[in-house]
Amino acid sequence: MSVLLFTNATILPMTAVGGEPRTFCGALGVAGNRIAFASDDPRDEAGFRAVHPDARILDCRGKLLMPGLIDTHCHAAMTLQRSYADDIPLMTWLNDYIWPFEARQTPDDVVLGMTLGIAEMLLGGVTSFADMYYFENRCVETVDRLGIRAMLGCNYFDTNIDEVFPQIEEAVRLAAGRDRIRIGVAPHAPYTVSQENLLRGKALADRLGLHRMIHVAETQDEVRIVCENFGCSPVKYLDSIGFLDQRTIGAHCVWVDDEDIDILARRGVTVSHNPQSNMKISSGVAPVQRMLQRGALVTVATDGPCSNNDLDMFEELRTAAFLQKSATGDPLALPAYEALRLATVNGARAMGRADGELGVLRAGALADVVVVDLQKPHLQPIHDVMSNLVYCGKAADVETVVIDGRIVVENRRIEGLDLPQLYHDAAAAVERIKKG
Repeated sequence: MSVLLFTNATILPMTAVGGEPRTFCGALGVAGNRIAFASDDPRDEAGFRAVHPDARILDCRGKLLMPGLIDTHCHAAMTLQRSYADDIPLMTWLNDYIWPFEARQTPDDVVLGMTLGIAEMLLGGVTSFADMYYFENRCVETVDRLGIRAMLGCNYFDTNIDEVFPQIEEAVRLAAGRDRIRIGVAPHAPYTVSQENLLRGKALADRLGLHRMIHVAETQDEVRIVCENFGCSPVKYLDSIGFLDQRTIGAHCVWVDDEDIDILARRGVTVSHNPQSNMKISSGVAPVQRMLQRGALVTVATDGPCSNNDLDMFEELRTAAFLQKSATGDPLALPAYEALRLATVNGARAMGRADGELGVLRAGALADVVVVDLQKPHLQPIHDVMSNLVYCGKAADVETVVIDGRIVVENRRIEGLDLPQLYHDAAAAVERIKKG
């Protein structure tokens, strides 16, 4: 059993309510895959040491402990398409570049891209992610080996549904008994998947107890197409066919009105806000502040590394906060602490975890812990550590990452992964794919 003791740390537990202090200085103990305690009381640390005299001690003087970040919508294997096609309208980007590239990829290429994506996320303090891509059945072993927590959404269109559904069943079998890994059913969007096939996906997800992921109201073109075909917005259409519930993650939700937002809130749908991707492709600005005010569950995510072009959740947090202030004209919109809640506490709910089980540092929670080095020029001086973290923090500030009680990144090195070889293999795969 892994036993870790973090001492002399600034701890950000993400459990504060109202005017309670958001951080404290103290210690945190991990026994097995759970947090045993997080406290500023020296007696708690002494008691843990007495029970676990062989605990590994990590001195965190000058460092901050926080819950791992949760990316609720990405296409991690698309690292192979990073910067492949930029500054292009969305539909042209998809039809002329991305989908042809993907058609030439093999399952092994997807595994390779996924490995590169996970490496980037781990080094940036992401401990959980919800993915949406092809050949997710082939990625279960990769996720398990690298130690990250994931929900792997098997993406399908009308054209490949009969190929993907057996992969979903296989992925569920492969993930059985691996609590860190969950499988999802992921129809691409309401304008690319028929009503019949949306409901086939829902039925399969319901039978297997899986979450569903789908792109929703990402662009004005999508809204126009759905309105022309079904006479209402994408959200209203999906609700009318019974697709939306608390196991649904809706990515983007940029072009939604108040009625749409109320539906999302009432059904318990997770809204996955992807600010940088939406900005880059000129999709628009999601009304996050209005969503939160109307009770919707909002999270933050990166989207794919060829429409962003990275998997950096620290950048995403800063952008999300700044963008809401700019879009609403209200400097109080989405303050730093609330922005971080989207990527921790809210993200945990999106992943189907019980309140207090993930996304927080408290006794009994799953031990997903990130150590951030505060001894950096851009993080000093510290008037408000919360503001420094969200408005100044960078992925490269992450020093150590613990997932499920196991150290997977230490001193910015990923256990068991040869990064130079990974870069070489990725470059070779891309060269082969581009040649066709």
